[in-house]
Amino acid sequence: MIEPGPCMWDLPNPALAEPGIDLVGIGADLNPSTLLQAYRSGLFPMDVETGVLGWWSPDPRGVLPLDALRISRSLRSATRHYEVTINRAFAEVIAACAKLPRPSGWITEPFINAYCALHSMGWAHSVETWYHGELVGGLYGVQIGGLFAGESMFHLKRDASKVALCTLVDALDDSESDRLLDVQWRTDHLASLGAVAISRQQYLTRLGRALNLAPRLS
Repeated sequence: MIEPGPCMWDLPNPALAEPGIDLVGIGADLNPSTLLQAYRSGLFPMDVETGVLGWWSPDPRGVLPLDALRISRSLRSATRHYEVTINRAFAEVIAACAKLPRPSGWITEPFINAYCALHSMGWAHSVETWYHGELVGGLYGVQIGGLFAGESMFHLKRDASKVALCTLVDALDDSESDRLLDVQWRTDHLASLGAVAISRQQYLTRLGRALNLAPRLS
């Protein structure tokens, strides 16, 4: 992994943010040094509006315990029908995530370029799901030590993104109980897979421990 150097910005400290407020700062940039400092501090970027960069620290925060992933019978069956790879098609995965129809699509061209730069430096990773050679699902995120900060996932065939998530959990899971899979917010969909909500302070405490671990993905 290539360390880009120190961050030039004084990013907000989420530990000092008002409880229950998710947006804790506005401004700065998407340079690799800024992004890494943000994730190490418990922040992640998402535009507040077009061209206005926000820094978020949800309270509560969604996390997926590695020993709590719920694999249904149909999902277990689906894993046999797909090929899954890691870091084979990062740019294609983030581009597919950007195309998803959603009320506030934040994966703009600057975000794509920023995370592709992180990937080239060894910090951002993707998991890809293939069906007969076609990319049909996947996810991407940022890994720092024992933290994997999930950013987005997509699927074109049933359960394809869930299969990618299963592979990610398998790759991350080991005897180190302090590893942390961050999913930002606990949505109904993620809750059905085992995600839980914890307070911001709990997240920051766990983050501190996770950052001291060695990364699992390469």
